[in-house]
This record gives sequence, structure tokens and C-alpha cells, in this order.
Amino acid sequence: MVALALTPPSAERLRAVDEFLAEAWTDQARHDDRLRDLAVEVRFDRGVAHLTGEVGEPDDLRLVRDRVGRLAGVLAVWCRVRVGGRDPVVVDLGCGPTKQWPGNLGLDIFPAPGVDAVADLSSSLPLADDSVDVLFAVHILEHLIDFLPLVDEAHRVLRPGGVLHVMSPWWGHVNAVADPTHVRLLDVQTIKGICVQRPPGTPRWYPLHAGCDGASIFADLTPLPPGADGPSPSHLARFFA
Repeated sequence: MVALALTPPSAERLRAVDEFLAEAWTDQARHDDRLRDLAVEVRFDRGVAHLTGEVGEPDDLRLVRDRVGRLAGVLAVWCRVRVGGRDPVVVDLGCGPTKQWPGNLGLDIFPAPGVDAVADLSSSLPLADDSVDVLFAVHILEHLIDFLPLVDEAHRVLRPGGVLHVMSPWWGHVNAVADPTHVRLLDVQTIKGICVQRPPGTPRWYPLHAGCDGASIFADLTPLPPGADGPSPSHLARFFA
């Protein structure tokens, strides 16, 4: 069963949850031989896990992501980890003047400090196929009448194993309707629809994580290659009603 908060938690409760998650992760990493020697730092901010550091193999990063994501209270797992000595290519979609991390490539329809390339996110992205490790779509989808073309473009430009991080206002919170430039209402079930309810032949996604804190929805999605198995019912049940 998936429980969604009707009201967002207070700042005090969020701080307490972050402290709990930090303690829980430290304890888990100490007692798991697979995690103990990995040079990955995990920081929690309002329920979002931020991963930095370096690992030798993609499987090491997948392991850390999975273990962090299984902690109760984690809403999303945002990752900027070097793999095999290579820095990840991270792109902020619709970043405006503020990027999620310094050094990200910023795309926006309007020029501004921090915008590296001007691009209309409702059409094609000026990025090559399989060229990006991490895409951030933070407070973007709700501004697009049809966001599926952008989601499909994200699938095209992400490398195998890459991740699309989504954050948008939850439809039940006033923030979803207070901004007159918002043209779409979203729910965690919207993410389920993206992953399992699209027509045959369209790009397919696997949900690594999805959640809602009563104000925003979060999703971490990775592209599924052609012919790959989709998420199992038990995996979907972790996030979706």
C-alpha cells in the first residue's frame, strides 16, 4: 500500500527525517560488506538523497542507489557520482539561473546566467543520442501542455543506465494551481502511466523510485532498452497504488 501525505511535513519534521535517514544509512553501510569500501557520500535534504563520490563500476553505483532507495522516507535519489574515473554528464532542463549542482549543463528557453544553451523544451533537445548520464526536470513538466515529447527526448539522449530526475508540484497542493503558468496537474500515478501505460513502440521507462511529500512528486526513471523486461508488479507496488 502506498500512503500519500495530505499535508507537507513541517521543516522541523523534515530535519528529523533527514537525521534519521543519515543514521540509518551509516549503520547500513557499516554492516554491508558490499557498501563499506565504496567511496560514495550520501547526504539527505528534505528526504532527497544526494549521492556524490566515485565508484569503479556501474554495478557499484546501481547497488548504492538501490540500497539508499530502500530506506523508508527517501523520496528520490539524486546522483552525481564518477564511474570508472569519468565525470557524469549532467543536464538541467529549464534551469533558469539556478542549477541543481554547479557544473551541470543548463538548458532553458530564456537566456539567463547559468543557462549554457537556449532550447525550446517542448521540441527536440540539442543533445546527441546516448550522451547524458543524468537529466534533471525540476519544476518543468507542469509548464508543458504536452510533456511526453520531452520525456521521449530524455529517453533518446540518456546513456544506458542514465537517470531522469523529475520533481513537480503534487496536484493536491496549492502550489500546483497558484502559478498561472502551470498548465498540467501531476500525481505519482502520472509517473506510473509514463512507465507502463504508453502505446507499443514508444520509449519505455523503469521507475527506480517515486514518491510524494504532500507538496511535490518525485520520480527517478531509467530508460528501458528494446526487448528488456519491464517492472514487475511487486516493484510497481513499492510506489504506486
